[in-house]
Amino acid sequence: MPALQHFELQVLLAMLRISRETYSVPLVVALEARLERPVAQAAVFIALKRLEKKGLVVSRMDASDEGRPRRYFHVTKAGQQAVKAQNEAHRRLWRGFSRVLKAIKE
Repeated sequence: MPALQHFELQVLLAMLRISRETYSVPLVVALEARLERPVAQAAVFIALKRLEKKGLVVSRMDASDEGRPRRYFHVTKAGQQAVKAQNEAHRRLWRGFSRVLKAIKE
């Protein structure tokens, strides 16, 4: 399973929430809403290209009569499995950590 960078995981999660193929602009909007901070479209597109190289997403070009062509992406089965594996790894890391968090003084 290819290693995921933090932002790559965030992009995959946003794509899965959208639950259909999408392009970079709706992903930026979805990420900004969830992360509550600005997200650069270029950063999303770079992450998408890395994810595609890893086989976790695939893309297709869609030529439009109304404007510029768009590259649409969707998550592959391998991408879904990577998200699931990442979730399980995070659960193992966080297991039993609540008492450590309670001990942290604000």
